[in-house]
Amino acid sequence: MSNATVVIFRKDRTGHKDCFALFPECPADVDGLYCTAYQSIGQHCSADYHGCIAASDPASPDEYADLFEELERRGYHLEVRRRATAVMHERRRALAMLWSERRKRA
Repeated sequence: MSNATVVIFRKDRTGHKDCFALFPECPADVDGLYCTAYQSIGQHCSADYHGCIAASDPASPDEYADLFEELERRGYHLEVRRRATAVMHERRRALAMLWSERRKRA
């Protein structure tokens, strides 16, 4: 899929089973250490990808259907994956560096 945003849907283990979305290629800080995440309550935030994976379970298509629709209404064109690859993490870090360099020049 071209121009798609890679997303990984997870659900909390806290008993609420709220789903959240991780965007492993979208940086949330200037170093690209954290990725962007989204949850209906609270909306966009930064997330430690590996910490989130360790503390949550995969969400099924039925469980994340409402969140998927909400994100598409917000303008996302989503490509759902189960896990991020090393290449995805490197893309996030590279994008963060590019943004940081552009800010320095501005």
